[in-house]
Amino acid sequence: MFDTLTDRLSAVFRNLRGKTRLTDADIEATTREIRLALLEADVNLAVVKEFIQAVRERAKGAQIHAALNPAQQILQIVNEELIEILGGAARPLRYAKKPPTVILLAGLQGSGKTTLAGKLGKWLKGQGHSPLLVAADLQRPNAVNQLQVVGERAGVQVFAPEPGNGIGDPVAVAKAGLEFAASKLYDVVVVDTAGRLGIDEELMRQAAEIRAAVNPDEVLFVVDAMIGQDAVNTAKAFAEGVGFDAVVLSKLDGDARGGAALSIAKVTGKPIMFASNGEGLDDFDAFYPDRMASRILDMGDLLTLIEQAQKTFDAEQSAKAAQKLLQGKGEFGLDDFLQQMQAVRKMGPLSKILGMMPGMGQMKDQIAGIDEREIDRIEAIIYSMTPAERANPKMLDGSRRARIANGSGTKVSDVNSLVNRFFDARKMMQSMAGSIPGMPRKQAPQAQKKRKAGNKVSGNPARRAGSAKPAAVPPTAPGSAFGQPAAIDQAELTKQMGEFQLPPELQQLFNPKNTGPR
Repeated sequence: MFDTLTDRLSAVFRNLRGKTRLTDADIEATTREIRLALLEADVNLAVVKEFIQAVRERAKGAQIHAALNPAQQILQIVNEELIEILGGAARPLRYAKKPPTVILLAGLQGSGKTTLAGKLGKWLKGQGHSPLLVAADLQRPNAVNQLQVVGERAGVQVFAPEPGNGIGDPVAVAKAGLEFAASKLYDVVVVDTAGRLGIDEELMRQAAEIRAAVNPDEVLFVVDAMIGQDAVNTAKAFAEGVGFDAVVLSKLDGDARGGAALSIAKVTGKPIMFASNGEGLDDFDAFYPDRMASRILDMGDLLTLIEQAQKTFDAEQSAKAAQKLLQGKGEFGLDDFLQQMQAVRKMGPLSKILGMMPGMGQMKDQIAGIDEREIDRIEAIIYSMTPAERANPKMLDGSRRARIANGSGTKVSDVNSLVNRFFDARKMMQSMAGSIPGMPRKQAPQAQKKRKAGNKVSGNPARRAGSAKPAAVPPTAPGSAFGQPAAIDQAELTKQMGEFQLPPELQQLFNPKNTGPR
């Protein structure tokens, strides 16, 4: 969504490179280009004026830090001001002191409330809650049935006593849903209401009645991020007619200019709490203004990437694979590689994963050209091997490779390419042992013998006390990805992960130079 804005801002900062100092003329030219970029992105005019004024004043009064060049200094100021207009800090969900917590969803027709209800329910379930979805949208045809389908896919219970399609009282359904949740011990109730227009007095009145009936702890206004400034105008009308506590942005994966996302928090004075950036039920998470600002400025979003990796990778399984690969305790085979590749795939499309890395905005075309089906072909080739062949690919002779190619529906050249790239990647990873944070260092045979010989216990008590073993290093915390401790400070984590890349074995496999003929 923010590709055009990212490109324009990146060009602005590139023009500042090489300058040793900023003149007033440089600041005026830079802020003018930033203003044009924001206006082209359909950001609210009042928000743009306030933003540019703040950047100009800070740039003129800033003391250039010795470690930063002018381009970096302006980038830091723009980043901080972007975070400010996006809401400043993340706003957590408020839970009731006495369950159930009631969350009311409201917004425009077609903004994606029903699908978002299922996403929110699954997210709450992942946070350890027991949510209940209440189908109070009785106006739109098949809205109740859609919520039931979405709830089933999300693994969340749906309360739907009325068929909808214009039949039933939504206020009574909302009340009954709250009573049902209390009796069945659901601790969060998500009420899906009918979509409405700001000028529709009847539906606005109905929304106000539902709010009065269930007394929600949170009223979330769902905004389609693709509809531009009309979303801001509708949010104002809804705030005056019914009121809401926070905003949820849907369809952030669209190709619109994204002005609503950058304007709505500043214009309405209400924080953005959640964001949805895809069709899948997992494409939903809490909104972090600092991370969104980093994405817009092509600085990546490493913290979100790391969090997704921590949810996806099995710490014990990854540790065993690392032992095989780096310490020689058994050969790292194609089965191990397949497990790691599938874990990466669970994080989402490779294009989305790569898009979270710093500087990837300059490689949008290459990222968009990634063929996700290549992973399917790799899986087919590996699954066509016997367990012994996966454990020891060195035994793959010509006849075995021909059989594997026939079994996987590929060519022998594809099998050869995969096996050769796997050997290259494994060799490279073994040579890097000890250079990756948190990974053990591979021991040379002679060093292992010396260590073994050094384990002898001396008969001299004084010598034995002096050669006592040092305290063991605590193992990496469970759920910690890439060998990083779970309790590490976020700033330190960002610093350590500044050069984050995909696992080298995956980079080797997806390197276009090594794909071979098809």
